[in-house]
Amino acid sequence: MTQLHSTLQAVTDRIIERSQTTRAHYLAVMQRNRQNGGRRSMACGNLAHAVAASPDFDKRLQIKVETRNIGIVTAYNDMLSAHQPFETYPQLIKQTVRALGASAQVAGGVPAMCDGVTQGQPGMELSLFSRDVIAMAAAVALSHNVFDAAIFLGVCDKIVPGLVIAAATFGHLPAVFLPAGPMVSGISNDEKAKVRQQYAAGQVGRDELLASEMRSYHAAGTCTFYGTANTNQMLMEFMGLQLPGSSFINPNTLLRDALTKAGAAQAVKLAHSGLTTADILDAKAFVNGMVGLNATGGSTNLLLHLVAMARAAGVIITLEDFADLSKITPLLARVYPNGAADVNHFHAAGGLQLMIRELLQAGLLHDDVQTIVGQGLHHYTQEAFLNDSLELVWREGTTTSHDLNVVRPFNEPFQATGGLQRLQGNIGEAVIKVSAVKPERHIIQAPARVFADQEEVKVAFDAGELDRDVVCVVRFQGAQANGMPELHGLTPILGLVQERGYQVALVTDGRMSGASGKVPAAIHVSPEALDRGMIACIQDGDIIRLDATAGTLEVLGVDLSTRTPATLPHSNHHSGIGRELFGVFRSTVSPASQGASVLFTEN
Repeated sequence: MTQLHSTLQAVTDRIIERSQTTRAHYLAVMQRNRQNGGRRSMACGNLAHAVAASPDFDKRLQIKVETRNIGIVTAYNDMLSAHQPFETYPQLIKQTVRALGASAQVAGGVPAMCDGVTQGQPGMELSLFSRDVIAMAAAVALSHNVFDAAIFLGVCDKIVPGLVIAAATFGHLPAVFLPAGPMVSGISNDEKAKVRQQYAAGQVGRDELLASEMRSYHAAGTCTFYGTANTNQMLMEFMGLQLPGSSFINPNTLLRDALTKAGAAQAVKLAHSGLTTADILDAKAFVNGMVGLNATGGSTNLLLHLVAMARAAGVIITLEDFADLSKITPLLARVYPNGAADVNHFHAAGGLQLMIRELLQAGLLHDDVQTIVGQGLHHYTQEAFLNDSLELVWREGTTTSHDLNVVRPFNEPFQATGGLQRLQGNIGEAVIKVSAVKPERHIIQAPARVFADQEEVKVAFDAGELDRDVVCVVRFQGAQANGMPELHGLTPILGLVQERGYQVALVTDGRMSGASGKVPAAIHVSPEALDRGMIACIQDGDIIRLDATAGTLEVLGVDLSTRTPATLPHSNHHSGIGRELFGVFRSTVSPASQGASVLFTEN
């Protein structure tokens, strides 16, 4: 057995120690749910309601205590490309489990919004909060207490984290996550980014921009860049909640359907086995997820989501844990925006199976974990394929990379660390993703220009006011202020300033995620401006030093605590497009460093 890296073991041990009280409480609740839950404890009238609409064959199974009934929680809608394929999944699942003497019911649906659609729009201010709504909606679906296992259908940004929170909350049940896979590749990501920058510079019009976007986002499946959606899929394998090799198989293929059927069959098997989600989602599973995030250069949104997901299972993780694991985890993948390749290319080059093998052999993953397919993460070095009889089988994945520009072995990494760096200083605590940032830009020192939203940045850019060395401070973008929207509209603008030869960086209490690109961005500043954070005390002209090497973020030569904090300049983010319904979320949400959640603020 490979010896674990000492830092990996130390981080795991301190998480376990830190989580003793919360984890013990969680496990006690799960044990109580196991004893009191399910159809076996229901009155006849309750059970009759639950099966009233079922076909006779299913109804006969559902009323028998010895059979298994699987609850399906789906995020299907046909506006979201990644979730449109889920339309056919329930029937496929039901047909599969019937053949095994079990039944399945759609327990309920959860909302699934697309950040790509709401980017730069008012609806984006509901995006982060939708994660907790999804968790609550899934809880409502499963609260009927008639299921022996759950299947979760979700892929994208806030949907999978919300469903994982629900799966952990109902951790007395086994859970299987079934993805839909990425769309087939369109135009290159570099070409898409170039047209976006040309549009920002006024060199092409809206018709050219739209044509480019349509060639990029053009089919069913997840977007093919390595943003939050595909980072979610990586995590589901690293954490043992999805079938091995299932993340990046394209929709509407024979292999995709075979994996869906296999996942349904696995849910039935787990329902008979007694293995539950609470057995899988422990401290080691979350450490494995953090290592996967660092090794793949995944979305910084998961710095929020993993904290919230872990808290649902009674596990307390911090930014310090992420940073310490980043220091020992080499970057083994370059997928856009960290490279030119997309996730289809990454999967073909060796993908997650090669990476998990390399990290296990290096002692950087816990192998002694429970997964939905058995004991040991080594199961996830196997890839799925169809044999000559079109039967689904697994075989060991490649032991060598098929493209060293995309995925590399442990001893030949793209960089020695994972690229997620914690920043601390008199501005507060933040994080920066440097895996896509050139080393010469890891340290930026320049005068501040302060903005209250990204629209103000665009106005200043159009006026030529950013053509200089500058640190753009965009505040009042935290969860308490306006729901912490993505600020992707800044990426092409700041990228152009950088290409013109200036030193440029972003400091914000908002989010940028996996599409933050090549501009240094200190994000998730905590405390946020509306929570008396020092980012509210920065003034135009202050010299800011962002040092991703040393892990510092400071205003030089100023005692910020002596200044009067700026106040929220307007409140139009609190109404319109449904925002008025989320006032209770804004007023109770926890800081970004604690997951920006309304569900676990007591920890």
